[in-house]
Amino acid sequence: MAESSTIIRESTFLEGLQAGISIAIGYMPVALTFGLLAKASGLSAGETMMMSLLVFAGASQYIAINMIAVGTGAAEIIFTTFIVNIRHFLMSASLNEKADEDPAWKKVIYSFGITDETFSVASLKHSTVSSGYLFGLMGISYSSWVINSGLGHFAGSLLPQNLQDSMSIALYAMFIGLLVPSIKGQKKVAILAGTAALSSTVLTYSKLLTGGWAIILSTLVSAVLIELLMPEKKRGIQDE
Repeated sequence: MAESSTIIRESTFLEGLQAGISIAIGYMPVALTFGLLAKASGLSAGETMMMSLLVFAGASQYIAINMIAVGTGAAEIIFTTFIVNIRHFLMSASLNEKADEDPAWKKVIYSFGITDETFSVASLKHSTVSSGYLFGLMGISYSSWVINSGLGHFAGSLLPQNLQDSMSIALYAMFIGLLVPSIKGQKKVAILAGTAALSSTVLTYSKLLTGGWAIILSTLVSAVLIELLMPEKKRGIQDE
């Protein structure tokens, strides 16, 4: 009996590893780019690796290095990344309903590995998910992100200095590249982005707030304002 239970645990973990391979591969170019931009923003290899080790959130890390590059304070960076990642509360609650009953310490450990991608893969499983599966899924994804962040920083140090200096421009290009597909066909997203950008510019250049707090306030105010003025249409009877 003991041997059969061991086999089940091992196969579940391996299943998680197999499911996470596609995520790990997908993380490679994003993490490499993060490492390059972190190097261009003045972060050391140790700081870059530690950010990936302790944060493990792509969008937040990209935003953080942008704010670090312009001299934003720690409190503003922490609060901004908190707002960006607040959706993780909902993902964690949803995944908790699907996960097997486990001790709290196990849930604390594997909940750190919840990202948009790992959550999507785990939630699409028809059966419940065990801690072994989640450790395999999130372990390989996490390893890929951390290792490739370091490789990206190392690759950045091999580039000529003038090219390293110009890499900071790529950060803004990347944000634009992420925004444009979301705007296509979605008027609400376009208005939200424009309102946030305008309010942030006004707050910054009027010197009412520093850069980081201006971004935070403009994001929150714009999101609430647009949601009040342009609420989502309820689907159901009207669609029929």
